[in-house]
Amino acid sequence: MTAKSENTPAAALQSGSRTYTTGDGAALLPVMDVPGTDISKFMALQGTPRRQSMQGFDPDYVDIVDYIVRVTHRIWDEKAIGLIYDTYSQDVVIHTSDGNSYGRDKVVADSMKKMAAFPDCRPIASDVIWSGNDVDGFHSSHRIAWIGTNTGWSSYGPPTNRRATRLGVAHCLVKENRIIEEWIAREEMNVIWQLGLDAHELARKSAAAEAAVGVKPPVPQNFGEVERVLGQTTPAPLPPKPDRFEVENFIQRYYQEVWNWRMFNKINEYCIPNYQSHIATNRNLYGLGDYKAYILGLMAAFPDLVMYVDHICCLGDPEKDYRVAVRWWLQGSHTGPGPYGPPTGKRVQLLGFSHFLIKDGKFVKEWTLYDEFALFKQIYWPV
Repeated sequence: MTAKSENTPAAALQSGSRTYTTGDGAALLPVMDVPGTDISKFMALQGTPRRQSMQGFDPDYVDIVDYIVRVTHRIWDEKAIGLIYDTYSQDVVIHTSDGNSYGRDKVVADSMKKMAAFPDCRPIASDVIWSGNDVDGFHSSHRIAWIGTNTGWSSYGPPTNRRATRLGVAHCLVKENRIIEEWIAREEMNVIWQLGLDAHELARKSAAAEAAVGVKPPVPQNFGEVERVLGQTTPAPLPPKPDRFEVENFIQRYYQEVWNWRMFNKINEYCIPNYQSHIATNRNLYGLGDYKAYILGLMAAFPDLVMYVDHICCLGDPEKDYRVAVRWWLQGSHTGPGPYGPPTGKRVQLLGFSHFLIKDGKFVKEWTLYDEFALFKQIYWPV
């Protein structure tokens, strides 16, 4: 299994991005899109020969997918919270749309709070798309279906005794058995609605409470303009189109052409007609008409919206299909109408992930996840 890393060209969309590509991962136990993944298959790997170089990792992990799935299972299903001390570095940085947090003690505390609120919570692996190696570090984009019953106190208030589900993605940078950096997005709004709570009112109260104790908003409000375009010029030029299909180029062109150039007609060239997309907060779209309407609605609320691609992981080859994980940031100003209430002029910034299935040079299916509740809090943050 070989890995290659490279810096991408410096277009506005690609600024600072870093892309990793790997082989097809055929030797690793697949978990893609299998609701109710049989965890016993992963537990049975303990003590078996390694299928991948894993220098510095505990000997019972046979490959990076096994590590990610079984560590998650042990911490959350088996309640081995103390395992965090062995699998997170002491100075780990956690990135979310709410801002950054530092140190594994914070990871331990947050995990206990979540388990206390949802004691029967179960994280079910939907897919792990990975890249890298045990020398430079592995990147893993872990899509999780999370299920639990709110029988304890949470940051949202007293127990509701309601059951909630959500999808989430945890992108980890792992080296020598420890997660040294992590990027997380969860469908938190979906949980809030299922608990029977008013998301708008809760966002107002949460933002006010955090501001009252000195928490700074994730996006400073003395901001400059969003640099989707420079002055009166056009968006940055597209990456040159290669003679043959290349996943990285395809992804970069899609985000630049559709999202930053606003060429929505190009969606037909990137996606199959019966395109299936799961969008944050339980929006399940079918077909290109619904997909275009979703993007238009988001851009109506944030007319200067810009998408920055931070990282791409890809598994697959032209003879089969590609599974791709994209980590991105969205910036924009809330100056238009939409589901987020009357325009406030607030600048927002969101961390998000998109997992794609690509066949025959086109997107076939998509899972796009971001924390919409964090977006509400930014909009309602007291001035």
